[in-house]
Amino acid sequence: MEQMNSQDASVTEPMLKVEGISKRFGGVQALQDVDLQVDTGEHVALVGDNGAGKSTLVKILTGAEHADDGSFWFAGEERHFRSPLEARRHGIETVYQTLALADHLDVVANLFLGRERYLLRLGPFSVLNRAAMKTEARALLERTGVQIPDLGAMIMGMSGGQRQGVAIARAAGWGSKMIVLDEPTAALGVQETAKVEEIIHTLKDQGVTVLMVSHNLRQVFDLVDTIWVLRHGRMVGARKAAEVRPQEIVSMITGADDASGLEFA
Repeated sequence: MEQMNSQDASVTEPMLKVEGISKRFGGVQALQDVDLQVDTGEHVALVGDNGAGKSTLVKILTGAEHADDGSFWFAGEERHFRSPLEARRHGIETVYQTLALADHLDVVANLFLGRERYLLRLGPFSVLNRAAMKTEARALLERTGVQIPDLGAMIMGMSGGQRQGVAIARAAGWGSKMIVLDEPTAALGVQETAKVEEIIHTLKDQGVTVLMVSHNLRQVFDLVDTIWVLRHGRMVGARKAAEVRPQEIVSMITGADDASGLEFA
């Protein structure tokens, strides 16, 4: 299995640079002249209220939608991904809220879904190299800090936190240059959320670039370096998480000057 990128500290160009992205759906202007930058090895949060344009921007970056105007560069090259598969081939892995896991397959099969190892390739009579896949799967989970005692367990019987961990480990394990996390803990309880956040911290230690969409400001401040704020389809600013108060981010999200910081706690 390809190793996760330990980003070269000498690389100064951003991993992702977006300039002037606009997108309209009929009479609705979903995005207007949006800029965004994610540096190599950086963890960035994209925040905003419902309808701010977060999902649309992520879909454009990952090839699920196409921008009407604007450009973006990924890993130093200008890109216009025509599909999520093309984005994945160039190093962008996305973990959606739906996770895209196969419930009736075990952990190993899910980690290698579409990337299986074979002892023999004979079309429908091919023979999987299950031993090699299990060994690589165990190493991958250890690198990403995901704790799954039984690799032969079916996904359908796992907790939400374990399922999310498998999805993140799969994204991180294939030489990805950047991982996009879409509300990674939205449906999880407190303990499961803490476990997933530990995994995200491990990605930071591994030097993996992460763009995270989240409504949870507590989580955002704990996990990322930079916070970018969308409001009504426009990027209204970016702030370093270590240098800004939650109240200011909430004010940027809502447009209200007297935001308390509790709205997105």
